[in-house]
Amino acid sequence: MKVLGIDPGLDGAIALVGDGYLSVRDTPTAGELKRRVVVAAELAGVIKAWEPDLAIIERVHAMPKQGVTSSFRFGQALGVLEGVVGALLIPVEYVTPQSWKKFFRLSASKDDARLKAIQTWPRISEELSRKKDADRAEALLIAQYGFNRFCGTSITKSDLSTSSSLFTPQNI
Repeated sequence: MKVLGIDPGLDGAIALVGDGYLSVRDTPTAGELKRRVVVAAELAGVIKAWEPDLAIIERVHAMPKQGVTSSFRFGQALGVLEGVVGALLIPVEYVTPQSWKKFFRLSASKDDARLKAIQTWPRISEELSRKKDADRAEALLIAQYGFNRFCGTSITKSDLSTSSSLFTPQNI
């Protein structure tokens, strides 16, 4: 079973976890800073090649005091992500940030998520080493949450709090 995790947005990321599978990358975008968009064709190519059985998308919403343009661009990026997943006929589940972060016993800090992902998957720590890699880390953790929640694994929350994981370097 392979699970796709999606941290939405123009600065978001996608990740794949599953039995022997582990991959992460930034959401593909193009354009000038203020006119940047998600590149649907490239995104579809990556997701299709990964062949996920399930997608977990973080349930997000506009933030108070966020500008109209920012909210529109964020929603547009989310719509492209959902459209690509839907067009590829991948079943989707949504998870709130509070739910998956509570599962991993994380605070709201993006850096906590990045450190948890490095701890969980040390073999790809280089891909998570910069502060701006927090979205990659969140996509990985969202995918792992989905794998644990929907794929009938025997791993428990207490297992995760001690940094053990289905995806240790020995079995990837």
